[in-house]
Amino acid sequence: MPAATVLVVEDDESLRTLVEYNLSKESFGVVAARDGEEALLKVEESRPDVVILDWMLPNVSGIEVCRQLRARPETRGIPIIMLTARADEADRIRGLDTGADDYVVKPFSMEELTARIRAVLRRIRPSLVSDTVTCGDIEIDRTAHRVRRNGQEVHLGPTEFRLLDHLMQNPGRVFSREQLLNAVWGSDVFVEARTVDVHIGRLRKALAKYGDGNPIRTVRSAGYSLEPTAPRQAEAS
Repeated sequence: MPAATVLVVEDDESLRTLVEYNLSKESFGVVAARDGEEALLKVEESRPDVVILDWMLPNVSGIEVCRQLRARPETRGIPIIMLTARADEADRIRGLDTGADDYVVKPFSMEELTARIRAVLRRIRPSLVSDTVTCGDIEIDRTAHRVRRNGQEVHLGPTEFRLLDHLMQNPGRVFSREQLLNAVWGSDVFVEARTVDVHIGRLRKALAKYGDGNPIRTVRSAGYSLEPTAPRQAEAS
């Protein structure tokens, strides 16, 4: 499956570098531009699959870049996600009316931005979306709703699947029970914190069938984290 190419147009160097790094980790091809003029040139050169476009840009504004891309037959179909600190409803409407497909307000999380990119691609260019994430010897395919460890399919319930998916988005990070409850069950659902322990136990048991190490670490008085484990080596014949 070909990787989707994302053009990141952002004049803030630190933010641009952060977005580039994280999208590359998610297996996107990344092209960057520092201002509106450079963005229009990059589109001509590389014809990206998605444009992440900052509103406030030097030389040519993000709104003007969006307007020009939508005016050209050869670029009007490229999905555009506006990235901006403008949170007013009037500004969101203006951005969408100009032709943006989505609108992300700063500050934002990379998980949110990545999800928005995948959502836009699923609607417009589904063949470019690879929703598979690998962490050590574990692979999760969100589209097919499948999990594999060392190449063997792991059968999980829907809650265990969502729990593993969340842990895999931030390998090595420790999540408290409350954070996992909010992420997996939702903040508007009342579930006892001990419920997390039950589902972590089920997830561990399912993963243990196809791997030697326990990838889910318990951090006393803190919570749980996913620690990548190396795939098994093929046995010599």
